[in-house]
Amino acid sequence: QVEVVESGGALVQPGGSLRLSCTASGNINKFYAMGWYREAAGTQREDQREMVAQTYIRPSGTSTNYADAAKGRFTISRDNTENTVYLQMNSLKPEDTGVYRCKLGITTIQFGTVLDADYWGKGTVVTVSS
Repeated sequence: QVEVVESGGALVQPGGSLRLSCTASGNINKFYAMGWYREAAGTQREDQREMVAQTYIRPSGTSTNYADAAKGRFTISRDNTENTVYLQMNSLKPEDTGVYRCKLGITTIQFGTVLDADYWGKGTVVTVSS
């Protein structure tokens, strides 16, 4: 059983910064992917979530992509020792407002069976307003 929990959302003025955290707990072997997505409040539909930043971790190396609106302002990173993924958000704008959800691609091993699956958190609310 894996649980993913986000934190760090808040009300912030335009131009401000926030750092979101996403922590996974449970029977985790490793991450193979991590990402942050934004959705409008009240939707909760996965197909309406906008990718903000995502990283794929492969034996050959890692690759990271950002939404055009996030490039140069947001940075995704991870702390392997804490099973935590971060999203550093700088120069925030009102259009960054939304519910930020974390999706982690996690490998678990149970009874000798290796299983890869994606896990979503419930989100943390970011409001950028003066």
